[in-house]
Amino acid sequence: MSATSPSLRRGTLLLLLAAFIAVWFSNLEYRKLVRPDEGRYAEIPREMAVSGDWTTPRLNGVKYFEKPALQYWATAAAYTAFGEHHWTARLWPALTGFLGILMVGFAGRKLFGATAGLYAAAVLAGSLLYVLIGHINTLDMGVSFFMGLGLCGFLLAHRPNVPAKENRLWMHVTWAALAFSVLSKGLIGLVLPGAVLVLYTLIQRDWRLWTRLHLITGLLLFFAITVPWFVAVSLANPEFFHFFFIHEHFERFLTKVHGRYQPWYYFVPILLEGMLPWVVPMADALMRAWKTDGKRTFQPKRFLLIWSVFIYFFFSISDSKMPSYILPIFPALALLIGERLTKLSGRALFWQTAPLALLAVVALWLAPEVGTLGNKEVPNTLYQGYVPWVIAAAGTLLGGTLLALYWSRRQKITQAIIALGFTGLVASQLILTGHDALSPASSAYHLVPRIQPHLKPGIPFYSVGMYEQTLPFYIKRTVTVVAWQGELEFGFQQEPDKWVPKIETFKQRWREQPEALAIMNPDMYNRMAQEGLPMEEIARDTRRVVVRKP
Repeated sequence: MSATSPSLRRGTLLLLLAAFIAVWFSNLEYRKLVRPDEGRYAEIPREMAVSGDWTTPRLNGVKYFEKPALQYWATAAAYTAFGEHHWTARLWPALTGFLGILMVGFAGRKLFGATAGLYAAAVLAGSLLYVLIGHINTLDMGVSFFMGLGLCGFLLAHRPNVPAKENRLWMHVTWAALAFSVLSKGLIGLVLPGAVLVLYTLIQRDWRLWTRLHLITGLLLFFAITVPWFVAVSLANPEFFHFFFIHEHFERFLTKVHGRYQPWYYFVPILLEGMLPWVVPMADALMRAWKTDGKRTFQPKRFLLIWSVFIYFFFSISDSKMPSYILPIFPALALLIGERLTKLSGRALFWQTAPLALLAVVALWLAPEVGTLGNKEVPNTLYQGYVPWVIAAAGTLLGGTLLALYWSRRQKITQAIIALGFTGLVASQLILTGHDALSPASSAYHLVPRIQPHLKPGIPFYSVGMYEQTLPFYIKRTVTVVAWQGELEFGFQQEPDKWVPKIETFKQRWREQPEALAIMNPDMYNRMAQEGLPMEEIARDTRRVVVRKP
């Protein structure tokens, strides 16, 4: 099947959509929250919902201004409507990830045709990194969705011969999307798309493009969405402006203040692994995206290429790097790959897919080696429980790839591409779901049943020399941090009465209080025990020991 191939029947598309929804949302409740991000971004909205203060975000009871509030609001609303569960904590990234796939399918259909839209959606739905981040409670999927919506709105607004009314509509969608991306994760939601637009304009010398941006009404819409919260939180917290705009943006990008420095090539393996099973089609699409149609009209593929390359290199030169930072390029890559796939013959697709079969065989062969991993904090027995899931994921990858090879050989390209999309989705979900086997070492969930009988109203609960991110969500209360600051440093500076700076002060309080609980790492526990501090152990795992005052 090629660019001229007939579309799938409506009933078939609906069945595919139903199957996709079932797989996409299948495991949100199954997995325990893991440290640190999932605990943090589950707890902040929990405290927001409990306190009723939807202006000032707080983590463990202290001010926390590292990110804007949109996802906190969405998750707090989910808690209020449906209760505090794993699935409500993860609902926002899962929902925005799901909508992002539909968005790419719709935009691809409008820009390049129905078949390209279907292929683009299949590509994004099956990309390893996109699926993983769509099911982990972080802020990256939300900002990627709104940046992607802004990108798609912009592309649709500047199609050749688009009516003025449609141009205005889609540009206002773009401005609104950029506003929500700023409310999701800060200024990158506006700065990165703006830089891409400037680069494209300079390269293409298409100055007329700026006359169709609806700058005045667009900026009014943008500020109407973003300004109210920034003003409200600044009025309530005068210290917000410097910390959020200076520390969290310029210092994060330009310095190693957050301890996330990685070499410039850090994102190379992440992109290659994250785009599985589409690595070879991605390379093919990128090599051909620069070519224009020879007309003096807007060039969507070139714009998508500039978007992908610029954002990739922007984060590559940053002094703060995490794997999920490059997620905003995935919708653009999916559109480029989807369009390119419509041009391929079955033979070409076969040879682009063939290396994946070899990779799947190697993965299946090496999967049992996961059971040989382990260390003091994540013991070997936990990894052995992960092995069956890794084998199942590798087997799924191999089986799906062989099916795609069979169909591409028979010139059934749509079936082959859908098979690859579902293969990537299911294999990614198996990897993610199986990771719960490691949760006894990465989540406080398993400790809570042993702690719960001792959690009396008003009893102090100390976190000594550490802050366990997942604990407050599960025990439904904050803890008093002792001799540790980390990311809570700014909050403690503003509210110093909410922590205990010195171990000696904690020891004195512990001896004086009739009842108290504490959590600490095993080394700290051994040290306290040797010093004769009265403690009774009530729960333990490889990372944490929970004690009570006897």
